[in-house]
Parts: sequence; structure tokens; C-alpha cells
Amino acid sequence: LQSELFPLKKQKSVSDVRIIGAIGVIEFKSSLDMKLVQAKLIENGVWLRPYGKLLYTMPPYVINAEELLTVTKAMRAIAHNF
Repeated sequence: LQSELFPLKKQKSVSDVRIIGAIGVIEFKSSLDMKLVQAKLIENGVWLRPYGKLLYTMPPYVINAEELLTVTKAMRAIAHNF
């Protein structure tokens, strides 16, 4: 999570990125359009629910590296496009 999400702190739309244990959070400067963001995530094969300014993941401990990369790649796409 750290290597994939921490670089997003440099994005104009991102206020902060936090990793706490197995939880990864991108905090945006403004609220996300939940329906639009969720649709984009689903297009990328990921089911996450944005919450206000937050986009977070709590991947299971049994996730493999490829699956985790799919999740973080979808989160990065949101940060780059909003």
C-alpha cells in the first residue's frame, strides 16, 4: 500500500494519504461524486465505496500481490482523474 499510494500525496486533488496497518486511505481536497467514482472503480475491477472526501481500502490479509495491485491501481486512477 505504501509504495503505491504514498506518491499520490503529490496530486493536486489529494489532501493526504494515510496507511494504518492494512488500511489505505486517500483523502481528497473536495468531496467525491460517489456514483461516478464507484462506476470508475468497478470498470477497473474493484469494489470500493468512497465516503465524502475519502477513498479507502481494507484488503483482506489473504490478498495476493497481483490483487492488491489491482486495488491500488484503481485508486490511483481516481486520484489522477479527479
